[in-house]
Amino acid sequence: MTMIRVNIYEAKSQLSRHLARVEQEGETIVICRRNIPIAEIRPLPQRRHSPRETGFLAGSFEVPESFFEPLPDEILRTFEGEEPEIESGS
Repeated sequence: MTMIRVNIYEAKSQLSRHLARVEQEGETIVICRRNIPIAEIRPLPQRRHSPRETGFLAGSFEVPESFFEPLPDEILRTFEGEEPEIESGS
C-alpha cells in the first residue's frame, strides 16, 4: 500500500485529485501540519455486491443451554443504566 504525505494547504487545494488516487489506486494520504502527520485518508473496504449466505456455519459450533438462561440481576441493572453495586471488604 502506498502512502502519500501532504501538508494541509496542498490537501485542501488538491483534495479531489488526492481522493481520486485513494479511490482508484487504494493509496493512503497522510495529512501533515508543518510536516508532522496529524490524520490520514484511506480507502474504505469494498461493499458486498451480493447478500451473505445464511446458515453457512450451521453445525460448526454449538450454542450452550446457558446462553438462554436469564442474566443475573446485577448485569440487568447495568444495562438499565444503574450503577453496579460495589461490595465493601471488611
